[in-house]
Amino acid sequence: MAITIRYEIKALLLLGLALLSYTADGQNSYGDRRGLTAGGGATVFNVNSYGAKANGKTDNVQAFMKAWNAACKSDSPAKLVIPEGTYLAGQVAFQGPCSSPIIVEVQGTIKAQNDLSEYPSAEWFSFESIDGLELTGGGTFDGQGPEVWKYNDCHGGSNCQLLPHSLAFAKVRNAVIHDINSVNSKSFHMIMSFCQHIAIHNCHLTAPEDSPNTDGLHISTSSFVSVTSSVIGTGDDCISLGQGSTDISISEITCGPGHGISIGSLGKYKNEQDVKGIHVQSCKFSGTTNGVRIKTWPGSMPSAASSITFQDIEMDSVKNPIVIDQCYGSKSSEVNIIPSQVKISDVLFKNIWGTTISDVAVNLVCSPSVPCQGVKLVDINLSFNGRLRKDSFFKSSCLFAKVSTSGRQNPPPCHH
Repeated sequence: MAITIRYEIKALLLLGLALLSYTADGQNSYGDRRGLTAGGGATVFNVNSYGAKANGKTDNVQAFMKAWNAACKSDSPAKLVIPEGTYLAGQVAFQGPCSSPIIVEVQGTIKAQNDLSEYPSAEWFSFESIDGLELTGGGTFDGQGPEVWKYNDCHGGSNCQLLPHSLAFAKVRNAVIHDINSVNSKSFHMIMSFCQHIAIHNCHLTAPEDSPNTDGLHISTSSFVSVTSSVIGTGDDCISLGQGSTDISISEITCGPGHGISIGSLGKYKNEQDVKGIHVQSCKFSGTTNGVRIKTWPGSMPSAASSITFQDIEMDSVKNPIVIDQCYGSKSSEVNIIPSQVKISDVLFKNIWGTTISDVAVNLVCSPSVPCQGVKLVDINLSFNGRLRKDSFFKSSCLFAKVSTSGRQNPPPCHH
């Protein structure tokens, strides 16, 4: 928990100091942060003043962009407000750099345009090259995914064109994202790349269990990101951490339905950056396909994933509670032919308890080329609540993994 608090406080302080160093008249000052959030000292830019219509029919892209451009150029702290009501919008790009820190307060519901020709790239709302951002307001981004999920062509393989992600953050620094809802995203709810010092909390990301590729949050090539106190239920990973994710703290996440919290998949592309310093703590998984998982592709270029902790995790009828899968996306027989070159080391699974519907509760399949090193299982207490097949028993399975155990171990640990 300490690492979560440290990262979040650091991001909040950086944003708070940046916001508080300006007043409406542009003079350096320190004042009450809560006043800025409430509008005191910040210039308000209401999208309705720029032609936005909350009728659920008018495409508001131009109005949103005009309001953003005005707010971004403001010499004093600015707040862009999307009031209560239902707004329709196609692809929106909020780009910086801005003249001062900026707050985006979404109070209403924004619905995504369903004409896919309105999206030149795979993002709906994007935030790019911004230093000092707060996204909040209690409002909802409705991706209207049910109207277009049938066009998803990723069922037959991963080399496919994704539908637009709802919220994309690129090259964003010193940001706080909180009290935001995302429902029925066309693809991922949130993606984050090349970002630093981000605090995410009190967000609600939901889509049906059978919705394709609706990951809650995907992070890559980013550092010092804290994600906490949020509810995520999707048709894919609740949270996934891609290549280049370092110093990431995840805590107090309620996940389900979905595919759990995953590191990876890693090793799909050339020259991937290492993953390091991942801490997942105090989370609950309900009815998910996986719990906590590390996944890498076979035949990958060399990279590494290290210093990873999964701690204080509750499982409720989770199919695969604890997983390392280094032959992800391939048949298990291929692991000896094209082994993964992603080296996994220093991984701690500690105080993980609850129920599973699988007779293999701990399944560690590592690479024969670079076997997993320093994997520790401490106080694992999982019980089976499914139906055992004939001649099967509740167990752990390990392949090419150097594992040490301590404390309670249920199911029994692997024997080497």
